[in-house]
Parts: sequence; C-alpha cells; structure tokens
Amino acid sequence: MPSFGRFSMDNAERLVFAIDRPVLRRALQRAAPHYDRAAIVQREIGGRLLERLELIDLKPTVILDLGCGTGATTALLLKKYRRAQVIGLDLASALVAAARKRAPWLHSLHGVVGEPDLLPLTSGSCDLIFSNLILQWCGDLGPVFAEFRRVLKPGGVLLFSTLGPDTLNELRQSWRVVDSHSHVNAFMDLHDIGDSLMQAGLAGPVMDVERLTLTYSQLDRLLRDLKDLGATNVTVGRPRGLTGKARWQAMQSAYEKLRRADGLLPVTCEVVYGHAWGPSVQQGHPRKSGVAVFPLTRLRQGIQKSL
Repeated sequence: MPSFGRFSMDNAERLVFAIDRPVLRRALQRAAPHYDRAAIVQREIGGRLLERLELIDLKPTVILDLGCGTGATTALLLKKYRRAQVIGLDLASALVAAARKRAPWLHSLHGVVGEPDLLPLTSGSCDLIFSNLILQWCGDLGPVFAEFRRVLKPGGVLLFSTLGPDTLNELRQSWRVVDSHSHVNAFMDLHDIGDSLMQAGLAGPVMDVERLTLTYSQLDRLLRDLKDLGATNVTVGRPRGLTGKARWQAMQSAYEKLRRADGLLPVTCEVVYGHAWGPSVQQGHPRKSGVAVFPLTRLRQGIQKSL
C-alpha cells in the first residue's frame, strides 16, 4: 500500500492555486440560470460517485452534499437515503435556491450557503460527506479536510470527486503559445490531494483517477459552457486587463492545431476520486495508514471476494 510524504505548499505554490473567492462566487451566481444546460460532466461524474456508495455499508442519518449545485445529485441522494437528513451546501445562494426548487421531494433538503473550509455545522454531526466537483475551487485543501474530519461522526465517510491537473490541458497549452499568464485554473494532482488527506488525519484514504475526453465542434462552445458553469478563470494571478484581439486569435489558432481527424476539438477532463473515514470509534482518532491508490475495479473485486 503506497504512502506519500507530508505535503505543504510554499508561497509560490499557494499563489498558483489561490482562488479569488469573491470573483468565483459572483461567477457562480451569474451561472445559476444556465448551469443545468452546461452541467453534463457534473451530472455524469456525480452519478459515478453515487455508484461508489454501493461499495460502502452505510445507513446515514445526516448527509452533507458539499457542492450541491442546482440539486441534481442531491435529489438522487435523497432517493437513495430516504430517511436521512440531507444538507445541501454551495458557494452561491442562487445555486442553493435552485436546488430547493428542483423537485417536490427536495422539500426535505436543508440548503446552506457556505465555504468548505468553514462549515456551518457542529462537530461530529455528519455520517456522510458527499462532495462532487467543488474541491477544485478550494486552493489549499488542508483546512478543508480538517473541517471534514471535524464534522464527521466517528466512523463517518468522506466521498469526493475533484479535477486533476490534466483538466483543460489543451486550452492551457494553447494559451501558453500566446503568453505566460495564468488563463486557466490550476488543479492539484492525486498525490498532493492524498497527502492533504493524511495530514488532516482522515483515516484509510483510497484514491483513483480517470480521464475523460469531451469533444466540441467549435472552441466558442467550450468557452460558453465554462462560463455557464461559472468555471471561468478565477485564479488570483489571472490577467486583469482585456485580452487583445491578436492574442485571442493566436490562442484559437493554437487550439485549432489540436483538431482531431473526425473534425472535433478534444477537451481533457481528469477526474480524481477519493474516500476516507472519520475518527474511529475505538480510538477517537484515525490511524495513519497511508494512501491507497488503485482503480475502482480492484475495489469491486475485493468486495466480491469477501462476499
């Protein structure tokens, strides 16, 4: 079982991953009316994350859906765990309001606007933290995972997905032809995320990664989808002035060179999945077991052999 060294960011690394939270929140607020149209990947990955709950023997009474968005996956959590109280939390009030309106059964949803590193929940209150594609907006994950450990009940489960560094790699490479500024958000890799889990004291973390390739006929459609998701560049080091026409055209020309034989433009989405456990019942704190990294197929094989 592989383990990784203690992870900590230096100042330069913090700047690369630093998120301008007010700008992000405004982008998500504006995105709410269009979010469902563009959130195909979010729904797909949310569904895959839900499938992983089949591998965990859990009967939660309190669930935190962190990054609930407009409530598509939240509704599925409520259907799966009908007796549980589900708390949907997101960064933007417009998204939380949309989640409450999604379907009749969401009347039992308790919607909250908040930050992942400062959860408005009491310690030891959650059986399950389900987090689909919000951690990439958190920058330093250390305080976030420390909060997760705080609010998890003894033996509670954390299950999450986030984006890895190869996400939007084609767009990032195309901008590098133009200049050295930060035009695309930076994402942490699996090993750094695993190290942050260990440092926070979460027990038995297990992680794996998969790469999806999306295709677009035109670059403008990709950029529109990113805007409709609120997923525009919100890094602290982003360029603050307007992008000139010549530089914009140079970036588009660079991306056009990546067009495939079928006439479509590729867009890489690297998805990192992970789960870990809260404090153990016996010890009151998790064991330091290292991070296990292996694909979901091995998880399934292990469970089948134990039945």
